Amino acid sequence: MNVPTARGTILEILLARGSITQDQLNKASLESINTGIPPEQVLLNHNFVDLQKLTQAKSELYNIPYVNLSEQAVSPEALNALPEIVARRYHAFPVSIDKEKGIISIALENPLDLSALEFLEKKTGFKINPLIATADDIKEMIDGKYSQSLSTEVTEALKETGESVQKVVDISNLTSGVAVREAPITKIVATVLEFAMKSRASDVHIEPQADRTQVRYRIDGILHEKLILPRRVHDAVISRIKILAEMKIDEKRVPQDGRFTFRAGGEEVDLRVSSLPTVNGEKIVMRLLKKSGHIPSLPELGIRGRALKNLEDAIAVPHGIILVTGPTGSGKTTTLYSVLNKINTPRVNIVTLEDPVEYQIAGVNQVQVNPQAGLTFASGLRSFLRQDPNIIMVGEIRDSETADLAIQASLTGHLVFSTLHTNSAAGALPRLLDMRAEPFLLASSITCVMGQRVVRKICEHCKEEYQPPAEVAEDIRKVLGNLAPSGDFKLFRGRKCPECNDTGYIGRIAVFEVLPISEKIGRLILERRPAVDVEHQAVEEGMVLMKQDGYLKALDGITSIEEVLRVAQT
Repeated sequence: MNVPTARGTILEILLARGSITQDQLNKASLESINTGIPPEQVLLNHNFVDLQKLTQAKSELYNIPYVNLSEQAVSPEALNALPEIVARRYHAFPVSIDKEKGIISIALENPLDLSALEFLEKKTGFKINPLIATADDIKEMIDGKYSQSLSTEVTEALKETGESVQKVVDISNLTSGVAVREAPITKIVATVLEFAMKSRASDVHIEPQADRTQVRYRIDGILHEKLILPRRVHDAVISRIKILAEMKIDEKRVPQDGRFTFRAGGEEVDLRVSSLPTVNGEKIVMRLLKKSGHIPSLPELGIRGRALKNLEDAIAVPHGIILVTGPTGSGKTTTLYSVLNKINTPRVNIVTLEDPVEYQIAGVNQVQVNPQAGLTFASGLRSFLRQDPNIIMVGEIRDSETADLAIQASLTGHLVFSTLHTNSAAGALPRLLDMRAEPFLLASSITCVMGQRVVRKICEHCKEEYQPPAEVAEDIRKVLGNLAPSGDFKLFRGRKCPECNDTGYIGRIAVFEVLPISEKIGRLILERRPAVDVEHQAVEEGMVLMKQDGYLKALDGITSIEEVLRVAQT
């Protein structure tokens, strides 16, 4: 138990960091001398500094590391080592544990309290590595994590594993139904998946590190580290998931794919499982696909105003190509599902070719590509034309053959939907030209191109408005041009609350740019003009750019300006 000595004064450190002014330092010093109140309390009483900055200054003063507990993953073993009643009494929260070295890292409000450190050392049986955190963070973590099902259930399961984990790892035991049913590892996997469903996660990453296994959840497009498992249970957890997904548990050298269905709380999800051998062991990623997934309408996705009108006009034409562009994870497939759902009637024959089929739409003939069996986007599209379709959806145009077939299909009276990986709507046209598509065929076949990105929506429970700094306001006016509102305007942000898991965001919405192929843009395609010329002409004709759409949604309080810049900054 090593407690470093203090250096300097708290006021000097805060002044050096720029957290307080010289005038505030003088006032706090004088009041502290006159009243006997500690200078840090004087600073807080007058709101000269917030608790986090004060705690970070104490970290420097005491030479003890500061930890932001809201960004820390939960270690069930560390929680198990320090009982909740002791944590509350000493305002302490266990952050991590190293059983081999016999050290437990504990965040404290006052890490210089020697009697507290001595008691914690005796209670846990480990040497204490003290950290400093804010009192509010410690209380919030004790309240939330000791009662949170994710950590407590996994902690209980880890207690049960004890030293018997090696038996569970054994392949002969794992393949026997009795061993799997009895294994606490099964409970860990079930708890990890149940939490994924409760937290609206789209993916679960189980990643081996040198000394631990981290579990991360992708929630609203951002990865959050939520759980740390001891390294000894990693192989058993991976094996359990591979059994469920009907993958080979004895093959650890090559990547594998599988899928299974999981039910919890009356809700069912399909899980696509992918394994990858890494230097520390196998990594598993599970993609969650809700079976009862609601397909949103176009306005629910975030398409509105002139963009919505242009898209609806393009959909109404019975032939041509409509493209959706954007990087992986930008919601292109969801947009296509929404469009298909809108035009799906008994009077039309809709066929789709996808990789993979993510949601099933009643009345639509959905086909999954299978390259091993020779069913590719190109070969499938060729077969589709013999199925008397009205509307064809091809998951992605990846090569010149698929591009050529899509163009031919549109020219013979079919409405074709597809996606492309480009950064903007205008960028799709040069990309197709690079695939050796003829400019005169492109100009006459493509009716509309959409570009999109996905941003997080501000949590309605903790949304607050604020006045943006002058430079931000100037940037908004510059980007929006004649779309900018007159006079001063407000922006919005989430204060962070339990409802949004302290992120400030709940749910997602897309930002779009919809580029209809007009006569003038058709001429630019024939001339093989670059994307920047096409975009300039589209803006002249009234197209709202993706970044502009994002800024307008930020002004409406739907998302934050930071989110728009994160995804749509060029």
